[in-house]
Amino acid sequence: MRELYSSVTSVLHPASPLARDIGNLFWVTFWISAVILVLVGAFVISNMIRFRDRGDDDALPPQIRGNTAVEITWTVIPLAILAVVFVLSMGTMARVTPRQDAPVDIEVTAHQWWWEVHYPGAGVTTANEIHLPAGRPIHVRLSSADVIHDLWVPELGRKMDAVPGHGNSMLLEADHPGVYLGACAEYCGAEHAWMRVRVVAQAPGDFQRWLSAEAQPKPSPTSDLAKEGEGLFANKTCASCHVVQGGPKLPASVVGPDLTHLRSRATLAAGVVANTPAALRSWLADPDAIKPGSYMPNLHLNGHELDALVAYLEETP
Repeated sequence: MRELYSSVTSVLHPASPLARDIGNLFWVTFWISAVILVLVGAFVISNMIRFRDRGDDDALPPQIRGNTAVEITWTVIPLAILAVVFVLSMGTMARVTPRQDAPVDIEVTAHQWWWEVHYPGAGVTTANEIHLPAGRPIHVRLSSADVIHDLWVPELGRKMDAVPGHGNSMLLEADHPGVYLGACAEYCGAEHAWMRVRVVAQAPGDFQRWLSAEAQPKPSPTSDLAKEGEGLFANKTCASCHVVQGGPKLPASVVGPDLTHLRSRATLAAGVVANTPAALRSWLADPDAIKPGSYMPNLHLNGHELDALVAYLEETP
């Protein structure tokens, strides 16, 4: 797990114009607040020293009922500071918020505890990885299938809540190709800490090739073991929760991730472990041992059944 998340993930290392706009607003607010802290602290300390009890004078200090000039000054200065921060904040919000009439590039649905990622223009659905072309803003429509979640990729932009029954919109953009790590930033239940997401920014040509490959159905299995695994997928209730495009033609509800191109993803269980045949076998054998509290059931598969299902899910053309 350490290897999966060893890179820097911080709002202080923006990798997009959106994140830089938010970072610039943060630093302006930080330095304004720092100056106020220093001035107020100096004033308080100065008066503590100047008007301290010296023990040789019991007389009360002069009682001043009010000073109109001082009161106006203490009112106008904070108002001016708040006005500046308000204007800067509104400008930043305008730059990082998509137009509501803009076409949606990606639809992200949050589940306990994984991310469903759909590309409506291409009919592609994947999970826990958001692929996008580098160098341009992508309009993301965000929703939730159960409770309130929050999508946050610190290096790429703002946080945004995923609220049941209410869609929100946000922009994601990356300056350069690379992998940017994110997570759910709203406590959403037992496995909130392991609701990770990877944003994979690619050169436009590479992104189009990835999207075209993902749009293809899973080829029919070629090995005998994988063919047996396809049958197990249909008969062991896997197909009741998961979809494999080109696989068993059974009714499927959107309970678990689309598994059509599972092999192309870097992680399993929304980021808990690297996607390897051994890790997939362990996940199928005992999901709770890897992600306690997840809704993936333990089907009590024997060793041969595990091998067959892994062969089917991991087989690539």
